Amino acid sequence: MTVTLNILIVEDEAILAVELECIIRELGHNVVGIAASSSDAIALASRKQPDLALVDVNLKDGPTGPDAARKLAEEGQVAVLFTTSNPDRIPSDFAKACGLVTKPYSEHGLKAAITFLSECLVEGKPKRNKPHGLVLAPHFTQRWSSQDNYA
Repeated sequence: MTVTLNILIVEDEAILAVELECIIRELGHNVVGIAASSSDAIALASRKQPDLALVDVNLKDGPTGPDAARKLAEEGQVAVLFTTSNPDRIPSDFAKACGLVTKPYSEHGLKAAITFLSECLVEGKPKRNKPHGLVLAPHFTQRWSSQDNYA
């Protein structure tokens, strides 16, 4: 079953934001907006209701990605995937995010991570093994990494 997700990009580097937008569209998902700061991300999410947000840690307004992620997950019930070169800045609870992909990521690796998360979010479990480049948050590892989940 293929479901189109509405995805918010939270990235302050324009070239990376455009690259993410292309990758998301190639996978058949919709980009509902691009935000360069945590305040813009929260405002966009409240208007556009994304299913998933790709969030960098360091944004235009500082290292506020984890704050934005927590707010998106708690208030907007948005699944969050960090895309960051600073994984050590992510709190131990992952700020309620599903996981992270470390920059520099490959296009293939990011597509695999988004596809895996799409299956998890829509169907409640993945159809495939967790991609190598995806690090799941501890609270999602138990739910989505069990070998019993795979079809």
